Amino acid sequence: MAAMLLAGCAAPARVAAPDASGHDPITAWLRQRGEIAPAGNERPAPGEQERQRAGALVLAMAYVGVPYRRGGTDMDQGVDCSGFVQSTFREGLGVALPRTAAEQAQATRPIEADELAPGDLVFFNTQGRPYSHVGIYVGQGRFVHSPRPGAHVRLERMDGPYWRARFDGARRVEVPTVQARAE
Repeated sequence: MAAMLLAGCAAPARVAAPDASGHDPITAWLRQRGEIAPAGNERPAPGEQERQRAGALVLAMAYVGVPYRRGGTDMDQGVDCSGFVQSTFREGLGVALPRTAAEQAQATRPIEADELAPGDLVFFNTQGRPYSHVGIYVGQGRFVHSPRPGAHVRLERMDGPYWRARFDGARRVEVPTVQARAE
């Protein structure tokens, strides 16, 4: 009986070969799922950017509870707001963002508040200057951020009076395709 089971496991799997036109169904399926980059000048599969940003968001949520540390960029030692965003995108997506919130704002594409999607960046004027604080939008009017000394990375509502009065805008990180990041 065991020999029969093992023999079944050893049988080679059938792999779909490209058809006469050169269309490879497996590659097409992987591209549709956003697992591999489009070939040539093809546009990314719809939703690929959103799926990739959602992956960074999962990592961002792992930071909840990490202490604030000015200049910090490390989960073990603590993070400040921009260090949190920088390390989340670097570790989660291999995307290199600048160090400060203001530089991150300059390096990303502005979007309207009604376009916010999970994984987008939200900026606030908390120190009397534009783009002095940054967080990552998680959806449903909430964002995750490292707020201030003595606090920890946490979720907050954007519609609270403090954050609503200081909202400076939203921006989107243009995530490179999987193939481009691997090169």
